[in-house]
Amino acid sequence: MTRQKEPGSSDGGARLRALVRKEFRQLLRDASNLAIGVALPIVLILIFGYGLSLDVKNAPVAVVLEDASPTAANAVAGLMNTTAVAPVLLGSMREAEQLMTERRVDGIVRIPADFSRRLAQGDAHVQVLVHGTDANRAGIILQYTSGALAQWGAIQADRQGREANAPAAAAAGMVTIEQRMWYNAANTSTWYLVPGLIVLIMTLVGAFLTALVMAREWERGTLEALFVTPVRPGEILLAKIIPYVTVGMGGLALCLLAARFLFHVPMQGSLVVLLLASVLYLFVAVGMGLVISSVTRNQFLASQVALLSSFMPSLMLSGFLFDLRNVPRVIQYVGNALPATYFMELIKTLFLAGNVWPLIFKNCAILAAYAVLLLGVARAVTRKQLD
Repeated sequence: MTRQKEPGSSDGGARLRALVRKEFRQLLRDASNLAIGVALPIVLILIFGYGLSLDVKNAPVAVVLEDASPTAANAVAGLMNTTAVAPVLLGSMREAEQLMTERRVDGIVRIPADFSRRLAQGDAHVQVLVHGTDANRAGIILQYTSGALAQWGAIQADRQGREANAPAAAAAGMVTIEQRMWYNAANTSTWYLVPGLIVLIMTLVGAFLTALVMAREWERGTLEALFVTPVRPGEILLAKIIPYVTVGMGGLALCLLAARFLFHVPMQGSLVVLLLASVLYLFVAVGMGLVISSVTRNQFLASQVALLSSFMPSLMLSGFLFDLRNVPRVIQYVGNALPATYFMELIKTLFLAGNVWPLIFKNCAILAAYAVLLLGVARAVTRKQLD
């Protein structure tokens, strides 16, 4: 006896195929879905693949030869044979210190004026200073520079030992390397990471949160209701900006308290300058969020765009985790185009180095230009929607 099939069971595969076709069409109909499914993985792999690097390459190190003898020149010749550091020959210690204060060099190797004379006596000294805000990078630079100098000292000791017909151990220690780390006496990465975390938190509050909340208002029609009133677009934007800047400054206050009393990060620079610079950066971040929400008008899409254009780049390409000079040139250009890069440099300088006014003026001017540009674009986009 033949068993009868249940009604509809024969076309189950056809129904499944139809549903699959429908879902594919729905997926392809919305460009944002393709952006998340295709563009996001590509962007992330490029950022992590090219932008993430903990290596140290061609770190600029000032070499101050106060002793003009050939012996002193030979002592630092080993620094030329490594790709980790890029020696910069200078004539005075004052110039080298100024360059390191402005973070134009990452370290200083000082050969004192009496180096050759004291070398002949067996007690020569070489001073190695490094910029210690990034403890990991500073440790690597110390390792390379001190290793090259120590290797040269060992060769000299061995040579003099053979000439004197004595064991090399008898002449060991003839070159003493004095190491010192600036701006990070505790030699801890916490001092380097906590100021950077403040930048990320302010980026979340300013750009990500603003874009998300404003996009929700676009979806619900709240803004359209305001547009039919006599209120001007500039007034609407200003009313949106002030609360988010206020919330961001409140978050900054909590971060500063945590940095000082929980993580014991020193504050070497002016607190007033830090607050003013933070206000500038909040205007930049809020302006970015307003532009994103006005263009997307969708919470999900706004959150993804804000993530890719503000938070992720700030995390990976602003100098938060590593120095941008270690990554390919194209990635450096992308990092230098981010507002977070300049606020990151500014806030770390104020925390650990103090009031380095050339850096302060430069970074504040760039942030002010970004704020004017983004807020101007946000107003133009809003007016365009009104028209």
